[in-house]
Amino acid sequence: MSGGSLAPGKYARVERERRFLMAGPPAPEEVTATRVITDRYLVGTRLRLRRVDFPDGGGSQLKLTQKVPAAVPYARVSGVQGLITNTYLSWAEYELLSTLPGEVLVKTRFSVPPLGVDVFGGVLRGLVVGEVEFADDEEARGFVAPGGCVAEVTDDVRFTGGRLVVASREDLLGWLAEYGLRP
Repeated sequence: MSGGSLAPGKYARVERERRFLMAGPPAPEEVTATRVITDRYLVGTRLRLRRVDFPDGGGSQLKLTQKVPAAVPYARVSGVQGLITNTYLSWAEYELLSTLPGEVLVKTRFSVPPLGVDVFGGVLRGLVVGEVEFADDEEARGFVAPGGCVAEVTDDVRFTGGRLVVASREDLLGWLAEYGLRP
């Protein structure tokens, strides 16, 4: 990503997504799938260890992700977050990597096409973030947020997993208040 360019490599792909604060969790009849996601952000790195559990008996998915962020202007123009690389892991690999120092964030993700809606608990209770991924810049620019989206926070790094994992309750309440929300 030198010189302001952002190009995928052999293993990394460009991640395009837009994020929205939601008024609340989706109605159960709107949900097409549910997953419980446990993210472990490895201290001092751009790495995230992810476990996705499928409550309907679909097992688990384990992966190590590296995210290399893009400069903020990219996100404003087309939802480009940066480059993302995923490596799928065995249980033994996951267990080994989970011994590294990290901060843990747990959320429930509800699929409500076209959005994935993340509902947080713990100190982040009341936070509901919808996100949608795109194949190209044109698709991202043309997206119109569905009802229930209160504010777009694509450019607001406070609503990224890496920041939320270390946020306090007071931080969250202040950030939401800036958008007119009170959980």
